[in-house]
Amino acid sequence: MTQNTTETLTSTRLSTNEAELTQALYNSWKSQNPLNEDDWSNYATNDETAYRVQDELTRLKNEPVGGYKVSLTSKQTQDMFDSDEPLYGAQLKSHFLHAPTSVKLDDLMEPLVEVELCFRAKEDLSTDDTLEDLLNKTAVAPALEVPDSRFSDWFPSLSKYMVMADAAVGGLVVYGDEFDTKLFKTVDALENVNCTLLHNGEELKSGKSTEVLGNPLKSLKWLVDKLATQNKTLKKDQQVSSGTFVLPPSLTKGDWQARFDNGLGNVDLEVK
Repeated sequence: MTQNTTETLTSTRLSTNEAELTQALYNSWKSQNPLNEDDWSNYATNDETAYRVQDELTRLKNEPVGGYKVSLTSKQTQDMFDSDEPLYGAQLKSHFLHAPTSVKLDDLMEPLVEVELCFRAKEDLSTDDTLEDLLNKTAVAPALEVPDSRFSDWFPSLSKYMVMADAAVGGLVVYGDEFDTKLFKTVDALENVNCTLLHNGEELKSGKSTEVLGNPLKSLKWLVDKLATQNKTLKKDQQVSSGTFVLPPSLTKGDWQARFDNGLGNVDLEVK
């Protein structure tokens, strides 16, 4: 991004600090040269400034937004990042990948791997939607999310404002076959989804959907309501990676698989 571009951002949308952080994140995203948080920690110091940086960063990437990821959906992760609610990040459409697929580790910076449910809106969603409405208005797929950050040594010490600014440390969302969410007969049934994460056939971790705000549909509802406070809407066909069942390990080379129950199937990812 040129100096003139930075000046334009400063004059129209952002403070000088916010514009400089946006530029640094964008340059890091393009070059894969990581930032040091200590150099930037005072450039976004509250939710509003951090989300403004994220919005501008998303605009600069100049690609369609395919949906969102929701982070900090368990008490454990909220405590780790000193937060009392989740946060979200806009995700590029090209970064939602249907499994089975493969990625190159060299194309990522400092990735982790999570197991999640990924929802897709069958129509625009609104704050009027109840959990029951969301059950009826979405499709759901098992997923492996790959969080990644433009900051070095980011997990678990990165501040929540830097996480927000960096599109909720968005990397990739690898999702399996979709099902109508009405596969689950009731909202409460979404609380009983179990998943096991494997690497090269070895079981690493197991988790349950109750880790996601007690029910992943509550995560989706939180996102819809949060977006509305910023005059945004979760639109038809956008996808939402709703929150991890497990504390994430580092992504390494090899074959990764998430095995879900409730008929959701498996998600397979090869990392080269």
